[in-house]
Amino acid sequence: MRALALAGTGDLRALPALHSLAEHGGLPYSRPEARVMAALPPAELAAVMRTKLRRDRDGYHGNTTALEVLALCGSAAALAVDDVALRLDTPYAYDAMRVLGRTGPPAAATADRLAAYAAGRGQGAGGSYPRRAAWAHWKVTGDPALALDVCGTAVRSGTASHGLPCLADLGPLAAAHTTPVRYLMDSAGAWTRTYAAHAYWRITGDPEPAVPVLLAEVDPAWDGDPALPVREAARILGQIGAPAVSAAPLLRRILAQEERLGRPWRGVRILADQAYVRTLTEALERIAPGTGAAAPAPAPVPAVRQRGVLVRWSK
Repeated sequence: MRALALAGTGDLRALPALHSLAEHGGLPYSRPEARVMAALPPAELAAVMRTKLRRDRDGYHGNTTALEVLALCGSAAALAVDDVALRLDTPYAYDAMRVLGRTGPPAAATADRLAAYAAGRGQGAGGSYPRRAAWAHWKVTGDPALALDVCGTAVRSGTASHGLPCLADLGPLAAAHTTPVRYLMDSAGAWTRTYAAHAYWRITGDPEPAVPVLLAEVDPAWDGDPALPVREAARILGQIGAPAVSAAPLLRRILAQEERLGRPWRGVRILADQAYVRTLTEALERIAPGTGAAAPAPAPVPAVRQRGVLVRWSK
């Protein structure tokens, strides 16, 4: 718990303990907990996750959480490419593709296997696998043709929201798919609306239709439920920057709250809240540079471990 708390603040003193936990077991077993560690430098964190992959081999938690964190390490995950590639023929292939795609050209040796998945020929392929594989193929090779075909077809079906983040990454290259993307901004699904708004802005460069859709998803009463795209919508508004200025008052309002998240409850709620604060603060700084300090973001609050849970000191 102490190592995770240090990691969540980006403190390098957490690394020796994390390496030991990766080697002998004990790293977080849930994705939200694992993401807390992303505050550490990517290269050092990727080395810890490589150790975790090698130790756990077929273990479910060791694979899912390690791959989750490696995907956040970007190109720094290159040192673990061989270990990640071994997961392409396992139940963890989807997460492995995400890591390989975010690693980029250093993972080019996996291009043929990714192309096979994109064509529906990979082991256990189906569902959203072809879209993720086609996107990863583009990222590792630099050739967008396969991703435009597979992800564009998925989005044109009107139901495959998993193709939207891929088209967002492709940006203006995906201009031929603007109309179905715009249609999905009115979807009944919150995640689909959010991803469609992001893709529309990235493809067209026009933020006007996207900002209201994203702003509607930023609920100040959100308790951290991962089924809702609140944090993602705030992050995207930050990417849009100044044209999303209408979001600034709401972001300040959320930051002014003493506490924001009610979950995950056990052990990492305070760290998760701090991560959300970072997302909101960074978004506000991009939207209205120099005004982020006006939002009274809470000062760090001491915590104590009580019955296995980190809780705030009573005032």
